[in-house]
Amino acid sequence: MKPLQGKVAIVAGATRGAGRGIAAGLGEAGATVYCTGRSIRGQASDLNRAETIEETAELVTAKGGIGIHVQVDHSVEAEVKALFERIDQEQNGQLDILINNIWGGEKLTEWNTPFWEHSLSKGLLMQDRAVKTHLITSHYGAPLLVKRKSGLIIEVTDGIDYRYRGSLFYSLAKISPIHLATAMAADLKPHGVAAVAVTPGFLRSEEMLEHFEVEEANWMDAVTGGKPDAEHFSQSETPFFVGRGIAALAAQKDLMERSGQVFPSWQLSDEFGIIDVDGRQPHWGNYAKLHGFL
Repeated sequence: MKPLQGKVAIVAGATRGAGRGIAAGLGEAGATVYCTGRSIRGQASDLNRAETIEETAELVTAKGGIGIHVQVDHSVEAEVKALFERIDQEQNGQLDILINNIWGGEKLTEWNTPFWEHSLSKGLLMQDRAVKTHLITSHYGAPLLVKRKSGLIIEVTDGIDYRYRGSLFYSLAKISPIHLATAMAADLKPHGVAAVAVTPGFLRSEEMLEHFEVEEANWMDAVTGGKPDAEHFSQSETPFFVGRGIAALAAQKDLMERSGQVFPSWQLSDEFGIIDVDGRQPHWGNYAKLHGFL
């Protein structure tokens, strides 16, 4: 029996990147996974990318779970409310794992720009997409977990602490989920529900592969390609690495003891022996400390 067989999960923001990898990891562990996002076949979001939630759900099923795609804009309260009403009905009130991975800020950050010169509209939209959506989703998802007095909420973010991340608006969008996990853990503790934050290392996402003008099959070619951060790209990890780590974490019996903490992919790898799909075991934590990033 797979470790998450019989468990019901939702990955909010499962279209691509870490969200797709997390959904696949949960599916690999046997879970039923609701994969949500804005992009469906024939109807892309404003990011205008090719990936869709149907593809993610199909991957979940191919990995051994049950993938279910639901088009949801998590900034629209009525759509989120309807999503959890559907899960409540279809799964007889069962929800075990809620992953908040909504982002959508790829084109909104203006790097190396002081906050007073950064586009205010883009900066505020980033908070709407990466913080407000998480609040809405947890608000409607938590009651299902509380009712059953068990379960786990995971806030997916970038980084393990509150340090500046190169842009005030980006920093706020990525630090907020860490505090959301801490605060939710406090509120949820009396109800037997855990909340944590999880971060990948240098994520080798679809967008990052495009940035370095490589594909997954030849991604190491980018390391000598001369682009900024190419050297660091050698320590990158696929989205499935953090997905497998989250699946292993979600299967643990001591979740309440872990509640409120931040777990990076490399720590999950160390503890649970996680290997990436390419056979590597990248450790961004050790690399980042060596280069003064952490």
